[in-house]
Amino acid sequence: MSVYLLATLDTKGREAAFLRDLLVENGLKVTLVDTGCLGQPAAATKPDVTREEVFAAAKTTLEAVREKNDRGEAVTRAAEGAAAIVSKAHAKKKLDGVISLGGSAGTTIGTTAMRGLPLGVPKVMVSTLASGNVRGFVGDKDIVMINSVVDISGLNRISRAVLGEAAGAMAGMVKHKVEPAAADDKRLVAATMFGVTTPCVERAREVLEEAGFEVLVFHATGNGGQAMESLVRDGVIAGVLDMTTTELADEWGGGFLSAGPSRLTAAAAKGIPQVVSVGATDMVNFYGMDSVPARFRDRKLHVHNANITLMRTTADENRKIGKDIGKKLAKAKGPTLIMLPKQGVSALDREGQPFDDPAARRALFDAIIGSCGKVEVVELENHINDKEFAEAAARRLIHLLTPPATGAA
Repeated sequence: MSVYLLATLDTKGREAAFLRDLLVENGLKVTLVDTGCLGQPAAATKPDVTREEVFAAAKTTLEAVREKNDRGEAVTRAAEGAAAIVSKAHAKKKLDGVISLGGSAGTTIGTTAMRGLPLGVPKVMVSTLASGNVRGFVGDKDIVMINSVVDISGLNRISRAVLGEAAGAMAGMVKHKVEPAAADDKRLVAATMFGVTTPCVERAREVLEEAGFEVLVFHATGNGGQAMESLVRDGVIAGVLDMTTTELADEWGGGFLSAGPSRLTAAAAKGIPQVVSVGATDMVNFYGMDSVPARFRDRKLHVHNANITLMRTTADENRKIGKDIGKKLAKAKGPTLIMLPKQGVSALDREGQPFDDPAARRALFDAIIGSCGKVEVVELENHINDKEFAEAAARRLIHLLTPPATGAA
C-alpha cells in the first residue's frame, strides 16, 4: 500500500517528516514529493521525488520558475507537476492514496493533484483553510479536508494531534478501501434534488429502483451539479433525471449556489438519455439575510432557515434561465425530454405559498419552448412534487433507457 505525501519542504519539511513517519508506523509505504520552489528545502528531510522532478513534470525547470520570482506562478506550476506525477503513479497502480499538508499554497498544490484522481482514491488534505469555504479546493472530488487548527509551523501538542488524525484517516481509508463495482452492477441514473423538490425525486427514485436501476441523487448546491456533470463526462452514468435545475437560477440571478455556465451540458454532449425539469428555478440562494446584496433587498425574500435566504426569480430572470435551458438541450446528441409542471416548480411555488407566480412560470416555460428546437416538451397539470409528475418523469426516462425490441428476421 503506497501513499504519496505532497509538501513544500522549504517551509513544511519538519512537519512533513513527522507525518511521513506516522504513515510508515501505520504500515504504509510513503513517497515524499517536494513541491517547494523559492526557498531552500530542509536538509534533514530528503524527498523521494525532488522539486526538480516536479517542475520537469510541469514541462518547465526549477531554474526557470526561480528566475521569474513569482510565487503565484511557482505554485501553479508546482500544482501542475504534482498532478502529473500522482496521475502517472495511479495509472501504473503504484499509488493507493494521496495526502498533503499546507497553507494556501500547499492546499492549492495538494488539492489540484487530488482532483486529477478518480473517485474512490483516498485523498486527505491537512489545511489552515479547511474551516472556511473549501469548494474551490474540493471541487467535485472526494477530498477529506482536515482543519489544522494552528498554523503548520513547527510541531506542538495540537499540530501533532491533528497530523496524527490525518495519518490515521489515510491509513484507514487505504487499508479498508471499498472494492470497485462489479461489471454486472445495475445501470446508474443520476438525479438532482433540493429540499423543495424532495417528494418528487424520492418518488421518482423509487420507480427507477423498482425498474432495476441504481440512482445517485445529487444535492443541487453548485458542487452537487458539478459532481454529477463530471461523472456523466466520465462515462459512468447511463441516464439523467435532472429534475432540479436550480443552479442555473443562481448562475443567472447572482446567487451563491451556481454550478457554473457549463451546467446542463454533459449529458447533451455525451448523448445519454435525459429527462429535464425546472425544479427550484423559482429561487436564488443566499446565506443569512446579511449576505443578500443591497441591490436585492427590495426583492421578494424568504428566510428558509438561519443560514439560507431565498429570493424569488422574476419573470425576466426566468426568461433568461429558460432560454439557457432550451439552447443547451437543443444541442443534445441523445434522447432528451423536457417536462414542465404547470402548478409550480418547488414547494414554495404553488398556490398559497410565498413564491407562487404563474406569470413567472409561464415566462420560464415559453422561453424553454422557444429555444429548445426539436426537443420534445411535455407540460403537465401537476405540481413538481405531485406523485403523478414524479412517476411520469421516471417512466419516461426508463422508456428512453430501454432499447427498442428487435423484430424477427
